[in-house]
Amino acid sequence: MVDRVSRRVFLAGLGAALTPVAGLAAPPATSLRPPLRPFDASGVTRPEAVLARAGLSGRVGFAVVNARTGEELEAVEGATGLPPASVAKALTALYALEALGPSHRFRTRVLADGPVENGVLKGDLILAGGGDPVLDTDALASLARAMKATGLREVRGGFKVYDGALPEVFSIDPEQPDHVGYSPAVSGIALNFNRVHFEWKRAGKGWSVAMDARSDKIRPAVAMAEMKVVNRALPIYTYEQHQRVDAWTVAGKALGQDGSRWLPVRKPALYAGDVFQTLARSNGVVLGKVEVIRSLPASARMLAHHDSEPLSEILRDMLKFSTNLTAEMVGLAATIARGGQPRTLRESGQAMSAWATERYGMAGTSLVDHSGLGEASRMTPRGLAAALAQAGKAGTLPGLLKDIPMRDAKGRVVRDHPIRVVAKTGTLNFVSGLGGFMTAADGTVLAFAIFSADFDRRARIRPEDRERPEGARGWNVRSKKLQQELIERWGAIYGS
Repeated sequence: MVDRVSRRVFLAGLGAALTPVAGLAAPPATSLRPPLRPFDASGVTRPEAVLARAGLSGRVGFAVVNARTGEELEAVEGATGLPPASVAKALTALYALEALGPSHRFRTRVLADGPVENGVLKGDLILAGGGDPVLDTDALASLARAMKATGLREVRGGFKVYDGALPEVFSIDPEQPDHVGYSPAVSGIALNFNRVHFEWKRAGKGWSVAMDARSDKIRPAVAMAEMKVVNRALPIYTYEQHQRVDAWTVAGKALGQDGSRWLPVRKPALYAGDVFQTLARSNGVVLGKVEVIRSLPASARMLAHHDSEPLSEILRDMLKFSTNLTAEMVGLAATIARGGQPRTLRESGQAMSAWATERYGMAGTSLVDHSGLGEASRMTPRGLAAALAQAGKAGTLPGLLKDIPMRDAKGRVVRDHPIRVVAKTGTLNFVSGLGGFMTAADGTVLAFAIFSADFDRRARIRPEDRERPEGARGWNVRSKKLQQELIERWGAIYGS
């Protein structure tokens, strides 16, 4: 089994790369619905004032629902479709749980296509991906040891990697910069979230560089990804796709002293095969050149396998660390399990949108992926809040969502705050979202969704500034303060 602690440390270390950053409020376009019960409005700020005080540019929509009765308590722009960003992962979790089941495990196999006699495979060896989004180097090493434990010592045929369990996608969102780790390729096999580790160290007047698939325990070198240091200041990175190599260059003037970062992998099957070759060799089994295949021979039989942990645990980590690749792979797997044959993320996202409309009445939902990274996705606050209220009655989703601490005016965590929030955050440049559940001081549970987006400012971002566009950080901070103030307000009105 995968070492959960090691993988969570790995995920936490990538956290800064998982979110690119987060509009305002025009005057409310829809009237506010009356609360379920009377309250003293003298000390409670009206929502129009809360939105105006936020100082955001763009648009804001929100909806809050009584999680027990499903009745909407209040909404502004509740039926307006806005980008959900990573809040979409909450819907993806529901989609995958229903289609696959919380105990589902993804299986990666080593197959023999031919007889094994006296430890010699007279045929091909196949590393067969099963759509496991959390397969890491340590798990692949365990699989290599399990293969060796069967008595295998020689392979006389070829070495193949099967990645046909899911469609091939070059980048989750092709509009993202080439080098960002949160938009890697997708296929039926993934390793280390389809990221390769790039490390540089000072060596005289230049640098030594290494590309590897490291874990806490081992650091197998990678041949399918290459890095060249070039004497320039900008661009910091360039990428070219060669037939069997991800070819990178990096600006020497941007490196400074020793450092490292994770870069996206565009050839997942070659990457996994490259690393498995090294791990097999360390166990005395020499494999030939990697050949990628999209279908499996019927004659192949299993020698060894590795099973992921249960889907519920995978989703818990996905919601905590907001891993885009996990969302895309489990979303695609869910669509396929429901009988779909998606060729792209958009097709699978639209299948999930249709499911959300049928299952939860989420009119206005139109998703282009499962992670929320694509800016063309739309979701309405009213639709999501109502869906969360319905799903919350089953009890599974609230237990998977991340605790969101309440903060004071200076951004400091208030540890004894009477309101508890579990939710999914969402952040893109000039897009921010929060959707989940709040438990008020009197125990009342509310489901809510808050989306904000400034389309104009987002459209003006130059490609070279997409990682850290000017003004995005401050805009995002104001969005999060608005979210907190709305939650405080709802607690005062509906739960005190």
